[in-house]
Amino acid sequence: MSRLTRWVLPPVLLAAGVMLFSPISLAKPDYMKKEKKSCTYCHVAPDKKGLNEVGKCYAEHGHSLDQCKPQKVGIGD
Repeated sequence: MSRLTRWVLPPVLLAAGVMLFSPISLAKPDYMKKEKKSCTYCHVAPDKKGLNEVGKCYAEHGHSLDQCKPQKVGIGD
């Protein structure tokens, strides 16, 4: 095996694997900047597309948080 193949092939294969198997981000960073809230304010988890109640409200009200407030959950609720 040539020296070039031994030193070039592994990094090329690694880069190709990372590109093929990394998840595609569908998030909207513009909304996060506009509302000054973290991703999990509207989403179930940062790496999932699922929306929580605030996220659903945000989508239904023209991408505005004016009418959407998170429910406060206390101990014993």
